[in-house]
Amino acid sequence: MALSINRRLLVAAGAALLTWGASESATAQTSKPLRFSAVFSEQDIRAEMMKRLGEELKSQGFTLQPYYGGTLFKQGTELVAMQRGNLEMGNIAPQDISNQIPAWSIVTSAYLFRDADHLKKVFESDVGKELKKMASDKLGIHILGPTYFGARQVGLKPEKKINTPADMAGIKLRMPGGDAWQFLGTALGANPTPMAYAEVYTGLQTGAIDGQDNPLPNVQNMKFYEVMSQIALTSHLVGFDLLAVSNKVWDAMSPQQQAAFQAAADKAIEWSTQEHLKKEAELVSLFKDKGLNVYTPDLKAFRDFAQKKYLASDLAKSWPPGMLDKINAM
Repeated sequence: MALSINRRLLVAAGAALLTWGASESATAQTSKPLRFSAVFSEQDIRAEMMKRLGEELKSQGFTLQPYYGGTLFKQGTELVAMQRGNLEMGNIAPQDISNQIPAWSIVTSAYLFRDADHLKKVFESDVGKELKKMASDKLGIHILGPTYFGARQVGLKPEKKINTPADMAGIKLRMPGGDAWQFLGTALGANPTPMAYAEVYTGLQTGAIDGQDNPLPNVQNMKFYEVMSQIALTSHLVGFDLLAVSNKVWDAMSPQQQAAFQAAADKAIEWSTQEHLKKEAELVSLFKDKGLNVYTPDLKAFRDFAQKKYLASDLAKSWPPGMLDKINAM
C-alpha cells in the first residue's frame, strides 16, 4: 500500500513539474524583447519615461531593452534600422522622417507648433492621422506619439531688447550647421552664423557671435547664461521626436493589445511632457535670479514673419495642401 501511494505521489509530482516547465516555456516564448534605441542619455527625463513604459508593457508580455546615448545605433540611423528589421522601437527625429518623406518637412518648420499642448493636439487630430499613415505606409513604422523635450529660445549677449524680427536685423545668431538650420536663423530675422556647439560659450564671450538658440536646459548645462544678458522666449521651434514601433511588431498584436500598448505609451509620454514643462519653468526663474532679462517678445510677429519665409521657400512645395492652415487653426 505504501509503495503504491509513493508511486502515485511521484507520478503527481512529475506531472506538476512537467506542467510548470511547460508554463515557464510558454511564458518565455510569449515574452517578446523590444530593443529601443535613442541618443538621449540615461539621465534624461525621457529615459525615465521609457522605464515607466517598460513596466507597463510587462503585463502584455513585452520586455523593453533600452539603449541610450546612441550606443546601439547612431543618431539618424534608428529609422533605417527599424526598416531593416534590426530594431523594434526607436525615438525618431522628424527630420529623419522628412528625409524620406518630404511632406514631413512641414513639422520641422519654425512656429508650426505653439507649445507642447498644440503639438499633442495636432498629432491626435486628422492631420496627425494623415502624417502617421504616411509613416506607416512608406516607412513601415507605427508612430505612438510625439515626445516633447523643450522649446528653443534666443539668448543674446547684447542688451538690446528684441520684440519683433526687425529687431534681430544684424544680430549674429549662432545656428547649427546645415541649410535647414541656417534657414531657420534667417526666418527669425537674424544673420545666421554656423559654429560648433562646443565653441558657443567662447563665441559669446569674445563677441564672435551675438547670440545662440537652444532649449533652456541646454543653456543651463553649457552655462551660456554666464556670457549672456538676456533670453527672449521666442519658442520658435518646439523640440520633439517620435516614439515609434515597427509595423512588424505592431501588426502582430491583437486590437486589444494595440489599445493597451498605445494607452501605456500615452501615459508615459504625458508624464515626460509635464516633467519637461516643469523643468523649463524652473529654469526661467533660475535665469532671472542670475540677473538675466527673461521675457516674451511679440510671438505673433515672429510667427507670421517665419511662416512667410518658409512658404516662399522650396521647402513648402512638398507640404500637403491646406495642412498648414489646419494646424494654425487648432
